[in-house]
Amino acid sequence: MTSTDPRNDVRGQAPAPPGTVRRWRAFSLLAVAYFMTAVDLLIVNVALPTIGDRLHIAESDLQWVVTAYAIAFGGFLLLGGRTADLLGRRRIFMAGLAVFTAASLACALAASSTMLIVMRGIQGLGAAAVLPAALSIVMSMFPEGPERNKALGLWGAVGASGATFGVLAGGALTRYAGWPYIFYLNVAIGGVALLLARRVVPESRQPASHRRYDPLGAVTVTGALVLAVYAISQAPAVGWTATRTWALLAAAAALLVAFVLVETRAQAPLLPLRLFQLQTLAGSNAVGFLLGAGFYGYIFIGTLYMQQVLRYSAMTTGLAWLTVGLTGALLAGPAQVLVTRASAKLVMAVGLTLTGAGILWATQAPAGGTFWADLAGPFFLTGTVTWVFIPVSIGALAGVTERDGGVASGLIDSSQQLGGAIGIAVASTVAASRSASLLGHGHAPTGALTGGFQLALWVCGLVCLSAVPIALLLVRRADIAQVTAATQGRTPSPASAA
Repeated sequence: MTSTDPRNDVRGQAPAPPGTVRRWRAFSLLAVAYFMTAVDLLIVNVALPTIGDRLHIAESDLQWVVTAYAIAFGGFLLLGGRTADLLGRRRIFMAGLAVFTAASLACALAASSTMLIVMRGIQGLGAAAVLPAALSIVMSMFPEGPERNKALGLWGAVGASGATFGVLAGGALTRYAGWPYIFYLNVAIGGVALLLARRVVPESRQPASHRRYDPLGAVTVTGALVLAVYAISQAPAVGWTATRTWALLAAAAALLVAFVLVETRAQAPLLPLRLFQLQTLAGSNAVGFLLGAGFYGYIFIGTLYMQQVLRYSAMTTGLAWLTVGLTGALLAGPAQVLVTRASAKLVMAVGLTLTGAGILWATQAPAGGTFWADLAGPFFLTGTVTWVFIPVSIGALAGVTERDGGVASGLIDSSQQLGGAIGIAVASTVAASRSASLLGHGHAPTGALTGGFQLALWVCGLVCLSAVPIALLLVRRADIAQVTAATQGRTPSPASAA
């Protein structure tokens, strides 16, 4: 788990930079690295059809280019934070950055689908070391108070802007340079960051008389997710009732049970299960998982619809998605005000309802649709997803002690990433199955594709809406009000705690 206490610096390690300028210089470098890992989940989306054509990847397998990264990232995020705390945060940050950068180069040079997917998974492993190490360094550099709050606010803004920049940069690079350059961009940024890291980033780690890790926990939970995603993605080809499909799902369930057993007996568990006794934390993570599943599946399917049905270029697709990001950016300020002064629980529920409604609205887009007539409305409406991400992030820390702050922060990131991986796999499978069925009944190829995408969007929208009752039943207003008040250094008002 990551530590939020600056006193955790170990003797013999370089102390945190004493001056404000040096702290913010280090923060800038860490934020760039974080931005790179956040962007990489979505920057590939608009390039998927082009990558599929160049490397001859079947449409049913395209989702692995995205989910391989998400599964490795989310599955090993908690272990990455634990390792950074015990071995040295700058050391693990640099190691993860080196792995991420090298894997990016291999992705750019990949000549086969297998090579690309494997390297995307290794990219995810690197990102799982970079993100928690970078956040822990930020927390150790800035003592509690206004300066730390400012740093964390900027940190959140960096992550939120990653989605918008990712789809836009992916479209521009694919259109004007070629799809490998979405990975060459990482090589350039990662290389510069590695050269500067030792000079500007301080080293720190958590003191531990006995260094204990939980690799078995990370392996079992990630193995369960890989098997589940693989079973779902292959089901249209081999059949949902096939012995192979059920055997893979049963193996995934067995590994998930094994993970729970490992965590109950481990001396230093990767995920302390006692955290789920905190009602608001459990509810926020459930909402984060479902939101990741529905929203990332929506982006995946929407991208394929625009490029394969409407024949948009990668650049045009990126510009279209910009409407979602701009709406989210405009609503971020009002969301923070409402979370602070009104009911964060209701903000979360309203955001989920509007986002789900926007995705369901997109199901009406026809085979001969246009952006302004059929997509602009749904895209602007789904920008309200910002109203979910902000209270979910706050609720994920509700009732958490400083000792568990790092693992709780990593848990919500893992929930969203792993939800996205499962959601993309399910949406891709639903679309492929429906399209194949329509083709078999004599529908034109474009109409069959559209029908598959429409059904997949129905699933994504309903998944988002299914999180509404969870938010209303499990998330407590008073818990979120206390976290918000603690962050801003004030006493929660009766209205916000009601």
